[in-house]
Amino acid sequence: MTKNTKIVVQQELVQLEDKVESLVKVVEQLMKENRSLRTQQETLATERAGLLEKHDQVRNRVDAIVTRLKSLETGA
Repeated sequence: MTKNTKIVVQQELVQLEDKVESLVKVVEQLMKENRSLRTQQETLATERAGLLEKHDQVRNRVDAIVTRLKSLETGA
């Protein structure tokens, strides 16, 4: 291998190393973002479940009030 060929190969290796390091950083960032999004998804799912439960409770209360009002109307 000639001296020029060695220099070209070394330059290509340095470029390849830089690209690999860049890709590793991107992968690490994406993994961090993915963990954050999964945590956020879990939080939102829990919040949604709580809101659905409250919605059902309110609906049951309204139904009970409507039933009582109807019974008062028929009794009056």
